[in-house]
Amino acid sequence: MREYLLTLCITAAVTYLLTGPVRKFAIVAGAMPEIRARDVHREPTPRLGGIAMFFGLCAGLLVADHLPNLNEVFTKSNEPRALLSGAALIWLIGVLDDKFEIDALIKLGGQMIAAGVMVMQGLTILWLPIPGVGTVSLTQWQGTLLTVALVVITINAVNFVDGLDGLAAGMVCIAAAAFFMYAYRIWYGYGIEAAAPATLFAAILMGMCLGFLPHNMHPARIFMGDSGSMLIGLVLAAGAISITGQVDPDAMKLNLGGSSRDATHAMLPVFIPLLMPLTIIAIPFADLVLAIVRRTWKGQSPFAADRGHLHHRLLEVGHSHSRAVLIMYFWSALIAFGTVAYSVHSTNMWILLLIVALSAVGLVLLLLPRFTPHAPRWAEGFVPPRYRRRRAALAAAAADASAEAGQEGTYETREAGGDGGAPTDRRAVGAGVNGATALGTRPRFLDRLKAGSSR
Repeated sequence: MREYLLTLCITAAVTYLLTGPVRKFAIVAGAMPEIRARDVHREPTPRLGGIAMFFGLCAGLLVADHLPNLNEVFTKSNEPRALLSGAALIWLIGVLDDKFEIDALIKLGGQMIAAGVMVMQGLTILWLPIPGVGTVSLTQWQGTLLTVALVVITINAVNFVDGLDGLAAGMVCIAAAAFFMYAYRIWYGYGIEAAAPATLFAAILMGMCLGFLPHNMHPARIFMGDSGSMLIGLVLAAGAISITGQVDPDAMKLNLGGSSRDATHAMLPVFIPLLMPLTIIAIPFADLVLAIVRRTWKGQSPFAADRGHLHHRLLEVGHSHSRAVLIMYFWSALIAFGTVAYSVHSTNMWILLLIVALSAVGLVLLLLPRFTPHAPRWAEGFVPPRYRRRRAALAAAAADASAEAGQEGTYETREAGGDGGAPTDRRAVGAGVNGATALGTRPRFLDRLKAGSSR
């Protein structure tokens, strides 16, 4: 476990440290497209965050290769090399798309080629455990088609959900955490070494997302772009393929004992891989299916962009940007961790009752978009300012006063007719690149300009 945590921390640190320089490079390179009608952000924001995430992936694999216990993953399996090959190809396609906006069909072809590269190097589904039937071996063509389909669906599901600041990275991080718990139990609990690559992939994926999230939370200073969303989608699919089609269910049966009923419950983790990849991307997959149906019904291309995604609907209902992201996090965690908990304690009715209760809480959150909770007075020092009663009222009064002052200042400037009588709004001055180094509304810069300062 310590070596997995070390790999996760190294991956997160490299991703975090490289995201800042990558942001500056993206601005210089012009990878900062104009704001489109479907976009939620209001200021041009650089892309290419996938560059930092890819180098974080490389750092994680390099560190794991030099650790004593994880080195066996590289010596006994070719799956890490297959992952790196496919990730490099899909990352390159994503970088080109972030810069030049390549066609959707070309991206789809690149995704299929990246999946084919992984299949050629051994990362493929060999068999499927089907309840009531047993282990069904797949032919080479069946395994290849199923692997390519799973990779393409996962990549596009993650890409479709990447519409709000921090949404895709957070949801994939939650999914990777649940998948890590599941894969680690198969590897450590049952002693099956074939589950070690999937466990490593999940740890690295968590590090990539955790390292990028501080730069991508609202308001985002940089977007991961297709170079990042397709990359983390491929890594997530690779872990699911590794543990679903590579772990032999018969190896788990050899370690079981007791009555037939106990063996049946103990064999539940063998059948969970059939559902685990879908539960991990349940929210993105549902968004993908709804988007395809919606666009096809309207006579549009399934790849045509619009503002009908689930996160857009949450904003239209009245949720704020941050609350919409947290709601999506909640449902992703409930589905992913609920499945893992049920696979471990399938006979415990309290697990099912807890999932039902949390689902009810999630539905209540969806129905209360404008509800803002307030902390008690004794706890106001431990919560953000927007949840404090006194400071929230003072902030609202100050906002109203500043709005009135701004309207008066705008009226006076318009009456003065500066620059040929064109109206001037201070709020429009200094609007530039979104992020920590961007220039917002700074009255002191206006004062310097009025004073004739040369700086």
